[in-house]
Formats: sequence, structure tokens, C-alpha cells
Amino acid sequence: MKNRPVSRDRTEWFAGPAALRRDVLAGMVGTFALIPEVIAFSFVAGVDPEVGLFASFVIGVVIAFAGGRAAMISGAAGSVALVAAALVASHGLQYLLAATVLAGLFQIAFGLARLDVLMRFVSKSVRTGFVNALAILIFSAQVPQMLGVSWHTYALIAAGLAIIYLLPRITTAIPSPLICILVLTAFTIVVPMPVRTVADLGRLPDSLPHFLIPDVPFGLETLAIIAPYALAMAVVGLLESMMTASVVDELTDTTSSKARECTGLGLANLAAGFFGGIAGCGMIGQTVGNVRFGGRGRVSTLTAGAFLLILMVLLRPWVAQVPVAALVAIMVMVSVETFSWSSLRDVARHPKVSSAVMLATVVVTVFTHNLALGVAVGVLLSGVFFAFKVMRLMDVSTAYDAATDTRSYTVTGQVFFASADILADAFDTRDAAARVRIDLTRAHLWDITAVSALEGVVAKLRRHGAAVEVIGLNEASAVLVDRHGPAIQAG
Repeated sequence: MKNRPVSRDRTEWFAGPAALRRDVLAGMVGTFALIPEVIAFSFVAGVDPEVGLFASFVIGVVIAFAGGRAAMISGAAGSVALVAAALVASHGLQYLLAATVLAGLFQIAFGLARLDVLMRFVSKSVRTGFVNALAILIFSAQVPQMLGVSWHTYALIAAGLAIIYLLPRITTAIPSPLICILVLTAFTIVVPMPVRTVADLGRLPDSLPHFLIPDVPFGLETLAIIAPYALAMAVVGLLESMMTASVVDELTDTTSSKARECTGLGLANLAAGFFGGIAGCGMIGQTVGNVRFGGRGRVSTLTAGAFLLILMVLLRPWVAQVPVAALVAIMVMVSVETFSWSSLRDVARHPKVSSAVMLATVVVTVFTHNLALGVAVGVLLSGVFFAFKVMRLMDVSTAYDAATDTRSYTVTGQVFFASADILADAFDTRDAAARVRIDLTRAHLWDITAVSALEGVVAKLRRHGAAVEVIGLNEASAVLVDRHGPAIQAG
């Protein structure tokens, strides 16, 4: 009997005892890295910390089963919190929960419609800029925790970084960030000192999340209020999750299903809304930390979500005593590991256009704290620079045959909205030749702007008495001309 092939889902859940142990331990590190950011993002959104923590638990558990990228940690993220803040301020928490449910439905629809293909328009330069900007934002998010504090905090951060970087030289059996948390927490308990703890970040939940239906009026008026915010949260969340999945693909040299990630995130946010949580998405800082310390399977994602609930509810008194300095040390390490240091060297080596796109993505993201906007600007610039480059490749050459009084124009390259004016300007429409031949054998017409430009040239030549012949149209260009410029081939 032949061995049956092992499904991908099965290997992502259980790749052996050693992989399972690494996934669990790496997921626990991811959980501790989640806590300060989720609480901080909850304040950004204007909701209690438990709203963000409950959301991160629900999203983490659901996405472990439904997501398209193993080892990716998702939770209540800052980019989504920024969008949600205005809705909370104007209409309150219940409307936010309703918007979260609607955002989940939008994301499911996007996944079923396979809109994940839009990620193909995100260039390598934009992805590098995204990663670098995120590393800067992760580090800058730790700065407030290092201002106005005693020297004890700096000493603990230094000790934490020493543990994180030096312990792996001795053993890698347990992730060094986890040891950092345990050692520094035990030390501050035994030797009390004036440092901030997790309890100082905000009120922690003291009960399990429960199912609820958002308490809002059901009707078109409510839909009109929440729909714009829900759509924005859906788009921002998907963009950040897709970018995070792409980063993990590169780190692990594997592939992921972006369409499944869309629908999986939609299901996760749908569940989060019904359990009193804010919408979320992939969190690259925590995800990179998870991957760096051995997380590869879905168990690491599940552990990050489930362990968060255990910490917040069952181990709440102990978690409350974890010094913030330990978490800062971990996130500083994550920011250093996330930044693409080779890109600094590549700025001088790579084409100036690529470097400009990368730097623009970083600058916009860092100054707006909006990852989606930074990526959108990077994609837009990539498209503009690409169009400009292709535009310059178009050429029109000319030749004159005195025996037949024929002027021939040979067009080479891509004719589209950016190069259409160049095409039109290359023709002398007052040419006295009796016949004009336009050869498009080595050219392609891409849009109605190109057709319109060609049609204008032909019309002017004919008005000046020339007999115009257009030859060499390929099949796609001919179809475009037949539909939108039939006068080109007439007469």
C-alpha cells in the first residue's frame, strides 16, 4: 500500500516533538511581546486594555486555524486602532464592536473575491521600506518607557539585552527572551526597586470574554455610520497582514495563501467583534520575534493567543509584576532584528528610483505612524517611476521614399497614457508627402489614451491631404482600435 501524502495543514500543526516544543516556547515569547503593545494600542483607540487583550486572544486562536500563514501572530494592532479612535470618540465602544464585525465581513468578501492578487503590485523596495519603517516604529514605541525613569530601569534593560544576546551562546533549549522575563521579574520581586510593571500599563481583565451582540440600533443609519470605518479597518488590516505574511515568507523561505489569510482574518475579526474586542491584523514585530526564536507552525500562533488568556486571567497577579523593562528589552531586540541593515548599503548600490521608493515608504510611515499609507505611497511611486521608465523606451523613427512620395513612421515600444503625447509629438502632421505609412509592428497600444493619440495624428494627416495607412497592429491593439478608434483604419 502506497504512503498517502501528508497534507500541508498537518505538517504546519505537527512537524515533530522538537518543532512542537519550539513552537510553544516561541509562541510564549510572542505573548509577552503582545501585552505592552496591545495595551498601548487600546489607549490609542480610546478603549479599556481588556478590549484589546480579549481581541488579541480571540484573533490569535481563530487565525491559528483559519489563517493562510503559519507562525504569524495577529492581534489588536496600532494601524487599526488609529482608524477606530475617531469612531470610539464620536459614538462609543458598541459602535466599534459593530464596525469590527462588519470589517470582518468585508475581509471575508475580499478573500473570496481573490483581491489578494493586489499584493503583486507591492515591489521589493516597498517591502524593504515597510520592514525598516516598522522596525523604527517598534523602537520608537519603547522610548516613552525609557523617559522619566530611574537608573534601575536602564540597568534592567541592559541586563535583559545581555541575557537575550548572550544566553543563546550557552543554550538554545529555551528562548532567551523568555528567560529574560523570568529572571528580571524574579529579581525585581526579591529586590524591590522603583520600576514600572505591567500592572502600571492599565487595568488587566479579571474574567473570561463572553459572547455578545453589539448594542446598536439595527438599520441603515447605523450602517452609514460604521461602514466607512469598517471598510478602512478592513483594508488597513489586510494590507498589514499581507505585508507581514510576505516578510515571514522571506524569513522562512516558504509560501503562504494570501487569499486564505484574507478570509481567515475576516473570520477572526468577526469573532473578535462578537466577543467584545477591537479589530486586529498581523503584528510584524511579534511575528518576527516568534520566527526568530523557532516558531514555524500553527501551534506557535495558537500558543500566543491561548497563553495570553492564561496570563491575563489565571496568572494575572504574576504577570502584573513583570517589569516593563524586560518587555522593552525584547522589543528593542525585535526592532534590531527586523531592520534590514543591508538596505543601508544598498541605497548607494541600487538604482536611485528603487532607493527613492524605499526611503519614501520609510519616511511616510514613520511620520504618519500609518503603515497602510506608507505602503500606498510606495506602491504609487513605484507605479509612476515604472511608467516613466517604460515611457522613455518608446521611439518613433522616420524614413522618406522619394520614388513613391511616401513618408514612413516606425513606432517601437509601449504606447499608453504616459507615452501617448510623445507619440503624437513625433509626427509632422503638415508633412507634404502624398502617402504616410505608420508601422506598429514593434509597438503595442495599451489604452484608449494611446488609441486617441493615434487617431488624432491620423485625422490631422488626412486633413492635410495625405493618404494614411496604419500597418502592423497586433491582435490586442487591433481589437482596441476597432472598439475605440475605427476611424484610424478608415479611408
